[in-house]
Amino acid sequence: MAYLILENGEVFEGRRIGAAGDALGELVFTTGMTGYLETLTDPSYAGQIVIQTFPLIGNYGVTSPDYEGKEIGKSVVRGYVVRELCDTPSNFRCDFALNDLLVRNNIPGICGVDTRRLTRIIRDHGVMNACICENPPEDVSFIPDYRVSGVVNEVSCKEVTRLPAFGEAKYKVSLIDYGVKKSICEYLRVKGCDVSVFPASSSAEKILADDPDGIALSNGPGDPAENVFQIEQIRKILGKKPMFGVCLGHQLTALAAGGKTYKLKFGHRGANQPVKEIKSGRTYITSQNHGYAVDAASLAGKGEISFINANDGSCEGVDYPALDCFTVQFHPEAAAGPLDTNFLFDRFIGMMSRRKN
Repeated sequence: MAYLILENGEVFEGRRIGAAGDALGELVFTTGMTGYLETLTDPSYAGQIVIQTFPLIGNYGVTSPDYEGKEIGKSVVRGYVVRELCDTPSNFRCDFALNDLLVRNNIPGICGVDTRRLTRIIRDHGVMNACICENPPEDVSFIPDYRVSGVVNEVSCKEVTRLPAFGEAKYKVSLIDYGVKKSICEYLRVKGCDVSVFPASSSAEKILADDPDGIALSNGPGDPAENVFQIEQIRKILGKKPMFGVCLGHQLTALAAGGKTYKLKFGHRGANQPVKEIKSGRTYITSQNHGYAVDAASLAGKGEISFINANDGSCEGVDYPALDCFTVQFHPEAAAGPLDTNFLFDRFIGMMSRRKN
């Protein structure tokens, strides 16, 4: 037996999956029907207990080529919550069962709980902390005190990594790793980019000294405003090279440009988030994973809002024409998810091409 205890005092009883031990974290839900492996290996989930809203998880097992983290088989989620965990996966690409991945990464989990009700609670009351445990403690006052903090340096690489282009190398990109997904690097490499992945602790001077054709800012976990050093480095880089930011990179750029960010009630996580492009009026379906958003009003006179979320109207993209920079809140590489917006990589390539020529 295992228990999921919410910070509001509600208790859910279920069965233990994954590793032994307790887990304390920020409880969030993701709505993807597939892509549970990409979710578990996405560094942006650091510090969080993840609920899968789709009721059956693990039916196609673990397929190693689909890992999204830098380290093969590495997951940084603090806990995992599912309605039903399949322990007999069926897939010709399957390497092993999902529960084995949880055990190998020391991730406690719980199954057999009403994930539909859990999701409604978070949707109605907002994101909250929770604890997965075998023996409910009498005093649960420690649960609300948990904070997701310092996670960018935790998940970022520790030294510069060089990734050659797939085929002819046409451009040189410096990518700042705040918790980058593998697929972002692969899309750039497919487009003919030699990618140099820099740690989040890298100075602007070191990044610019590499003389890239363009700079990419990756996704990542946590509160963007706490990354004071990283924001200052982006401020020094803005306008010097073509720049493309994704997710946390989008938020950090807004802060560097003088804007503000705020925490969403329950965040956007899943592969079915609609975003509307302001200029064309077209709506795209996107993959997202974030709990914070850019305050659009705070960027008045600093940037042009390019995309908004069709559900809640929050900012999903900003253009900075004078600085040769654009950023988006969603994931154009969409692993897992729709491929509607991968044209944004071509836009970044076009920016570098014009600057070179």
